[in-house]
Amino acid sequence: MTSFSIPATNPNWLELPKKITANILKRLDTVEILTSARNVCPYWWNICKDTLMWRTIRMSDIHILHYNSSNLSKICCYAVDKSCGGLQDIYIKYFGNDDLLKYVADRASQLRRLRIEDCPRSLSKEGLSDAVKKFPLLEELHISKCHLLHTASFDTIGQSCPLLKSLKLESFLAENEACDRQAFGIAGKMPGLCHLEILKNNLSNEGLIAILDGCPLLESLDIRGCLHLDLSESIWQRCKKQVKDLRLPADYIDEQDDTCGDIHLNSNICCV
Repeated sequence: MTSFSIPATNPNWLELPKKITANILKRLDTVEILTSARNVCPYWWNICKDTLMWRTIRMSDIHILHYNSSNLSKICCYAVDKSCGGLQDIYIKYFGNDDLLKYVADRASQLRRLRIEDCPRSLSKEGLSDAVKKFPLLEELHISKCHLLHTASFDTIGQSCPLLKSLKLESFLAENEACDRQAFGIAGKMPGLCHLEILKNNLSNEGLIAILDGCPLLESLDIRGCLHLDLSESIWQRCKKQVKDLRLPADYIDEQDDTCGDIHLNSNICCV
């Protein structure tokens, strides 16, 4: 019997519906979109002109380290402008400064989610505090491997962001007493929190109890790496009763895992 085979054909990406193509492009890092993807063809270029493409800015791929911080800030500002005030989610990693954060704050009053990770010293506590005052709709704030928060920051965040539901903090303080002051700030100013991650922190039992008392709506609590905690039976039972999803101090932390959700430009790039 003679067998027939159907010759393989490569998919024509230009034949995909606009919504599907846009969904695929949105999964790329913002730097990839602006320096490469949108230049593939006029069809993709026009899709990338839609302001809905820029509701999310994600500049966290390790490959952006090929570019310098100044140019990354420029591309970020350009992406913010393309959102036309509709930016809802921004994730920056490895770069940034107070001027960039101010630029975002002045043009993104609809922001729901702010993620900052591995930031340089050019981003300051004061810069973050000033920025969050302009994010009244913020629901998620994730600060990882940065020193951007002090005790007063939590007062500012709590007062300026009444809709905040998710807070992630990692490695931002060293002293036990200071860590507990941060915990008291969370407990006193953020009663609406549903999800809290405090990783690799010198939080004590006193600070943990304050959080449990002050945040009655907590659904998930991640205290991995908080090795100064000594969870007695009573505290352990309290945590289990109040929190549905509990991750304990000794639980494994995958350094490559981006628990935030998913998180430097060539000088010759033209952002027009």
